[in-house]
Amino acid sequence: MKKLALGLSLAALSIGGVAYAAHHDGPDADGDRTVTRAEAQTHAAEMFAEMDVNKDGRIDQSDRTAHEIAMRNEHFTKLDTNKDGSISRAEFDAAHSGGHGLGGKGMGGAMMGGGSHGKGHSGGMKMMQMADADNDKAISREEFIAAHLKHFEMSDANKDGKVTPEERRAARAKMREQMRGKMGGDMRGHDMAPAPPAN
Repeated sequence: MKKLALGLSLAALSIGGVAYAAHHDGPDADGDRTVTRAEAQTHAAEMFAEMDVNKDGRIDQSDRTAHEIAMRNEHFTKLDTNKDGSISRAEFDAAHSGGHGLGGKGMGGAMMGGGSHGKGHSGGMKMMQMADADNDKAISREEFIAAHLKHFEMSDANKDGKVTPEERRAARAKMREQMRGKMGGDMRGHDMAPAPPAN
């Protein structure tokens, strides 16, 4: 199964659609380090297609459940290095000593109520509620793309239809400040704002 690299806490949305870095090659299709609105929209549509596990045109609880099962199976497969169907203590220790966590990463992990090592649940659920414009507890393709584009536009400081690395960094810093304010300045243990793409 193709990896659903869906991470961080839907704060991915809050970085102007540019924090989709964990998903395949990210939204910067031409590799010029600048994300256009068209690239962000195309990438959001691709992400939605992967997150809509049952292909019913909505992301809802059934998709979250299927995603969680898929991620657990993927993590098990990674840990079971000798492919004997079980995870030995040595395999478990080897995976963790290398810094590999068991938590799902990527936008969907958070959007779907998860996050790295269980972190970001409340942030992910809050962002999911924000994307759910009609409050039907499911996110349609249109809602998903609209939420991404809204945050893309928030990051596009000069409104030229592009988000540069500088605008990405500024948006990330602004979001961190907002999250610090809402959380009383305590950001320890929370993956609320991911690093921008390294490109």
